[in-house]
Amino acid sequence: MSASVRLNVDMKSIGEVAARFGLPTHVLRHWESEGLLTPARVGDRRRYSDEDLHRVALILLSKEAGFGLADIRTMLAARTAPARNEVVARHREKLRVRIAKAQAALDLLAGDCTHDDITTCPHFQGLLADRL
Repeated sequence: MSASVRLNVDMKSIGEVAARFGLPTHVLRHWESEGLLTPARVGDRRRYSDEDLHRVALILLSKEAGFGLADIRTMLAARTAPARNEVVARHREKLRVRIAKAQAALDLLAGDCTHDDITTCPHFQGLLADRL
């Protein structure tokens, strides 16, 4: 079997890739339009290689970590590890800020308030006094 025939046999259709990752096909098309994926074309059909599957997995993991598509595109386009690490460091700092804000919100709602109204709770009153 020639290399070109073998290549086509080993490659996956958009439907196969979408099913493998539990995605609608329009998501893969969108990621392509955003420059995150560049599947080969056989006629008018997209064909995905193992490298493309790795990129899909990387995109999904990055999205689960809270990265936006622009940052994912920047990481994929980066030619060096330091350039990728810079994107990761920026994202990590954004996450730290979000975590601090979420912790502050939890602290606001914490306490053993037995009052019917949070605004009369001693814990809440203490937080108000700290602000004033």
